[in-house]
Amino acid sequence: MALPPPTDTIFACATAPGQAGIAVIRISGPRTLEALRVLGVAAPPPQRLRRARFLDPESNEPIDQGLVAVFPGPHSYTGETLAELHVHGSQAVLAALYVVLGRQPGLRLAAPGEFTRRAFENGKLDLTEAEAVADLVAAETAAQRHQALRQLSGELGQLYEGWRERLLRALAHLEAAIDFPDEGLPPAVIDGVTGTVPQLTDEIGGHLADKRRGERLREGLSIAILGPPNAGKSSLLNALARRDAAITSATAGTTRDVIEVHLDLGGYPAILADTAGLRESGDAIEAEGVRRARTRAAEADLKLMVLDATRPEEVTAAVRALVDADTLLVANKIDLAATASASAWTDRLGATPALRISVQTGAGLEALLARLTEELARRFGTTEAPLITRARHRAALEECLAALGRYDAAALPELAAEDLRLAARALGRITGRVDVEDLLGIIFRDFCIGK
Repeated sequence: MALPPPTDTIFACATAPGQAGIAVIRISGPRTLEALRVLGVAAPPPQRLRRARFLDPESNEPIDQGLVAVFPGPHSYTGETLAELHVHGSQAVLAALYVVLGRQPGLRLAAPGEFTRRAFENGKLDLTEAEAVADLVAAETAAQRHQALRQLSGELGQLYEGWRERLLRALAHLEAAIDFPDEGLPPAVIDGVTGTVPQLTDEIGGHLADKRRGERLREGLSIAILGPPNAGKSSLLNALARRDAAITSATAGTTRDVIEVHLDLGGYPAILADTAGLRESGDAIEAEGVRRARTRAAEADLKLMVLDATRPEEVTAAVRALVDADTLLVANKIDLAATASASAWTDRLGATPALRISVQTGAGLEALLARLTEELARRFGTTEAPLITRARHRAALEECLAALGRYDAAALPELAAEDLRLAARALGRITGRVDVEDLLGIIFRDFCIGK
């Protein structure tokens, strides 16, 4: 998405649409103070809220009463002079203000993400911090909020910039040795390059070997509910979601497709998926559902294998094939088989004892939720080092690592220097230091208007 150069003054509502007690309209750009004067408002002292009455300049009729604040550039969110109008959040008030502002020369409605894009272009944020703004706005759980705040504080950008600076320093030393071969440069110059490359290779390689934890946490952790027909999978989904998300029936094969619900489990975002019962079927639609169930099982971060406590004989080869270290066994319907031993499942599956529950009575559900939360925390709890949160970061880091891998095999010093230059450029694209114009539209297009 190509945006006009930031010479226009932009405005937009920064609060959610709909009726509300308060709405905040942002104005940013060179004509911000002029826009206030058009509305009949005198600019207050910087970063101070002042009560104001907003007028329509054509009719001189009042539009609303509220508050106004001004944040002079470069000490504002966008780096430009920025004003905020705190008005009553009715559609009538917002529409009237939009009409007045839109009539003024040089003012226009902001595109999605344009305030944050201007903050990036004016050096207030790097690209990783700008992306963190979007993640923080979209955060639905505590874990997502924590991860976004860490990135917004600059931890991820500082890590990548630190690596880039070390590469640029090594590149400068290598180019000095190439350009001045007869100057008798100290051996430490080349030794520094020789030591830096393997160190960075190890550090970046370790950063990449994170099992995509940051990306999965940002998008939601996948939990697949699996098991034979009529084991209670759909009933368990409904119980955990606390609503009727899936149709339940005593008829085997009712669930044909994957049904998803989004949950907050102890602060971790989870996507819980109900799947078709695992069995051989001559029905083409049900067979496709079983195939999708196996695909979802292969992609899941965690699997719940739900079995009927009254029918341990249903542990088939198809069930056993899906039980591994990422599987929790769940024996449902214990109210109908109160004496059934959890060890029966261990004997048949060679796995840990099953969690005994009854979706019908609610027995064991709190223990199951606690175990799920424990498992998610163990797999995706916070770490000391910031995590990769986007596919574009990973792609650039892999490109950097590939360039570093070619360094030792380079036949000439000039080729080795070019590999270091490519590695540094790949890191620079993550934070926005180099060659990012084509990325900007992709990064900011999914922002909400007003941010």
